[in-house]
Amino acid sequence: MFPLFTHFGHTPDPLLMLFMAIAVDAALGEMGWLFRVIPHPVVMIGRVVASLDKRLNKPERSEADRRLRGVLLVFVMAAMALSVGGGIAFLARTLPHVWLVEVFVAATLLAQRSLFEHVHDVALALTQGGVEAGRYAVSRIVGRDPLSLDEYGVARAAIESLAENFADGVVAPVFWYAVAGLPGLLLYKTVNTLDSMVGYRNDKYRAFGMAAARLDDLLNLVPARMAALMLALAAPFVPKGKPVAALVTMVTDARHHRSPNSGWPEAAAAGALGLALGGPRKYPGLVVDEKWIGSGRARAGIADIHRALHLFTVACVLDAGSVVLLLWLQS
Repeated sequence: MFPLFTHFGHTPDPLLMLFMAIAVDAALGEMGWLFRVIPHPVVMIGRVVASLDKRLNKPERSEADRRLRGVLLVFVMAAMALSVGGGIAFLARTLPHVWLVEVFVAATLLAQRSLFEHVHDVALALTQGGVEAGRYAVSRIVGRDPLSLDEYGVARAAIESLAENFADGVVAPVFWYAVAGLPGLLLYKTVNTLDSMVGYRNDKYRAFGMAAARLDDLLNLVPARMAALMLALAAPFVPKGKPVAALVTMVTDARHHRSPNSGWPEAAAAGALGLALGGPRKYPGLVVDEKWIGSGRARAGIADIHRALHLFTVACVLDAGSVVLLLWLQS
């Protein structure tokens, strides 16, 4: 029904560009060599958020005023994301070869390879340097107090981060590009960055960051559940994987997580790997007493991190495969 190339400079079909972006991210990852020279798109978004946070979120203002200003922050950032994304998409469909820029920008907003590498680094650190090295490696990808973690806690934290970030770093960006093109992807990453910077429940951000946190929950509602299903479908291809347990655990235990969305992929991973994840966690200045997710072993080890990486890799292939399926259905 839709050609793979448009009439404007032979621009590829958006879904084909999305698949190309997935392939570029899988091949090149974070491209640190490039972003040491130019700022990463998420870094630029973060700088704008930090500047607006400083101007709008004054501690002397009332809670109602800060909540309203938080809504204004989200509106301004969303408008910027849609404008930039829409501008690039328009140029990509009107000028020859500009579509390569769109593919590149989309690739930088995916996190398949970088997430794999960061979690693999935790397993490598535990193997070569023991728990102290593991704590340092895992502190790069989780916000909890690393000194509170033993070897099992480090392994669980890495696996939990892998599962949660599969949803918001891989599946959600792909989903929103498929739904609304580059504007949708940039909007999602902007809201996700907002939530990571101001969506806290402390005194400073409880009111100001509420709008960002709620919108992030809304945008992750479908992708989180899709990610959980992909992890469950990937389970048969993992050593000692448990697909049925993954499905059951994600239905019964997802609500044990404080987030309405993160519990889904985490529960699917726990069931698929036969582990118990979550539980009480210690953050700087805060202890979160959560229920366990899954009924398996809490004593996760290095081998379990490798199995989780195997699960993640297969799930990423399924995610890319869903884009190919959509291309086939519309052809």
